[in-house]
Amino acid sequence: MPEMIIGGEARASVASGDIEVVNPATEEVVDTVPAATPEDVDAAVDAAARAFPAWSATDTEKRAAIVAAAADLIADRAKDLAPLLTAEQGKPVAEAIGEINHLVHGLHYYAEAATKVQGTYQDLPSTFGPSYGMVIRRPLGVCAAITPYNFPLTLLGTKIGPALVTGNTVVAKPAATTPLATLRVAQLFVEAGLPAGVLNVVTGRGSDIGDALVTHRDVRRVAFTGSTPVGKHIMSLAGPDLKRITLELGGSDPVIVCEDADVDAAVKAVIIGRYWNAGQACLGCKRVFVHDDVYDAFVSALVDRVGRYEPGDGTVKAEKPKLRMGPIHTKAGRDELLEQLEDGASKGGEVLIGGGSGGHDQGWFLEPAVVADPAADSRLVTEEVFGPVLPVFRYTDFDDAITRANATSYGLGSSLWTHDVRKIHRAARDIESGMTWVNQIHYGYDELPFGGVKDSGFGKEHGLEALDHYVELKSVVVGGLA
Repeated sequence: MPEMIIGGEARASVASGDIEVVNPATEEVVDTVPAATPEDVDAAVDAAARAFPAWSATDTEKRAAIVAAAADLIADRAKDLAPLLTAEQGKPVAEAIGEINHLVHGLHYYAEAATKVQGTYQDLPSTFGPSYGMVIRRPLGVCAAITPYNFPLTLLGTKIGPALVTGNTVVAKPAATTPLATLRVAQLFVEAGLPAGVLNVVTGRGSDIGDALVTHRDVRRVAFTGSTPVGKHIMSLAGPDLKRITLELGGSDPVIVCEDADVDAAVKAVIIGRYWNAGQACLGCKRVFVHDDVYDAFVSALVDRVGRYEPGDGTVKAEKPKLRMGPIHTKAGRDELLEQLEDGASKGGEVLIGGGSGGHDQGWFLEPAVVADPAADSRLVTEEVFGPVLPVFRYTDFDDAITRANATSYGLGSSLWTHDVRKIHRAARDIESGMTWVNQIHYGYDELPFGGVKDSGFGKEHGLEALDHYVELKSVVVGGLA
């Protein structure tokens, strides 16, 4: 049984309990991990706090070199990591390799960015004699990184990358259902030379240890990716102690396809943006509004391509021309999707394809679905749909499409398909979301800041802007220059 990593050492829980990690494709137990307690959280945070002074004083280039070395080790072990990620999460091996590559790219990005951050110099009024000011950056201390099950490694990297290179120490808590690959990655960081206590991993259920981690007196920064209700709870816990916090929460991203769009390209992009990882992505195409002039062509091509997916075990390739889609990660998640799909169909929506189990008696599989024109008050429209079910709507007026795109409590991503610069400008200005893609696939780039508005959270991950979430800015005034 893999153990937690606390203070650079493998450690069991102070209690005797453990958690079974279940393969969602086979319903078989992959492994077990310790069920951490608040006492284990204390030990991990204490280890991180002890490691902070030396790590924060380490030369930036050395910190960056260690993170880069860890990234290289992860890349070298990708073929071993991918099956483990597939076994615990369910995604096909090819998608697991893609996630690992994204993690590696992100870690290299932050390692390189850390050595290129520029400072501020400002001449000041000579009221009290000649002087100038500078702004310096200082690491915060112990950071908590709380990650979900859908992309456990990619979302780990967006948190520990900027945290480590800026001189902070970390306690990571992966989802209780997907801890195995995270533990393996943390071991590779130790192998790459990361000092003991700089990166710690506790495994357990959020209901058991989440509050203890967020409220710990020595945790100064919390980075969370997950559901909006849990994010709001974390915010309520972190607020009284004025902890730094970023929340990357749910989404119901709109896609607007205009009459001049490249329909084939738009369909291909929506396929990836909605059905990658069995649709289990906060950032994904979740509501598509298609202009009446191209609606029939778009929907016909969409249904045809969706029909190529074959749900099944992610370790087994589908026979061409079929494409493998893994299972829904949990039975509860699959059941909720079926309820949302049924509600959409009962409120005027036409299920054009999908919705079955794909003939599987075991595993939490769902055939990818397309639903035409469910009612605006249906669950497919009002809720986040965290799986491979896509509602598609017809529109004739661009203003109406913008209004309907914004008719949600979420505001994570959005995309637009057109070559009309006026509409591009309108979408960039008026769609209420943290990101807008134009004629491009929904995809989070490490180089650009990413985060949502409204119920999709706040704060930014990715980009140089992410580094500023892990430091405090201190103004220094230098006088006595005469």
